[in-house]
Amino acid sequence: MSEAGAVPTRSPARHDMLVELAGHVLAVSRPHPVRVALDGCSAAGKSTMGDELAEVLRERTARPVERAGIDYFKKAVALRTAYPPASPESYYLDSWDNAAIRDELLVPLGPGGSRRYRTAVMDLPATTPIDGPVRVATDDLILVADGCFLQRPELDPHWDLRIWLDVGFDVVLRRGVARDQAWMGSAAHTEARYRAKYIPGERRYVDEVRPDQRAQIVVDNRDFARPRLTRLPGTP
Repeated sequence: MSEAGAVPTRSPARHDMLVELAGHVLAVSRPHPVRVALDGCSAAGKSTMGDELAEVLRERTARPVERAGIDYFKKAVALRTAYPPASPESYYLDSWDNAAIRDELLVPLGPGGSRRYRTAVMDLPATTPIDGPVRVATDDLILVADGCFLQRPELDPHWDLRIWLDVGFDVVLRRGVARDQAWMGSAAHTEARYRAKYIPGERRYVDEVRPDQRAQIVVDNRDFARPRLTRLPGTP
């Protein structure tokens, strides 16, 4: 989403970047579906770029392209009891069902997988489980999945290409407050929540996992109109 909550208009520079990014995705060759992680912090623009990347891929290949939002694999709110709800630890360590992401989505599409996969197990409020449907992939499918914390150890071995959307935490805060205050109640409450929970949790992930250094591709997405590819496969 954009800072105001709407999908940004795609500029020529953004379109050109997406075309180049799609070329790098299509260059990944596997004997099974290619599983692409679009990783980044809150409000980095992951969902928007995932949708756009899938659209550009479909324009350039006859291969099937699947989209998945990892927020549809969150734990039910009532089951997040390991840490205080307002803590960074609850957000980072106890919000997503990593076993379901692995077993229902990634492993079935990987080497020796059944090719029977699901793109959702929970609704977005994370209160009601979603039962099905089970989809069947062909070996040439491309999965574009977006979400937070996608390179954590439980999930990292199961990606074939990792893309990191790079934005500073100042951008996370500004965009997050603009986007989320409508449902959080006020700008002040939203800012306090980001400062106390979301940003510390994401900073811990960045510090511990170094997703910005481990990803094969890094996109500077601070400017929606002019995102830049700052690391490409095969570069240090």
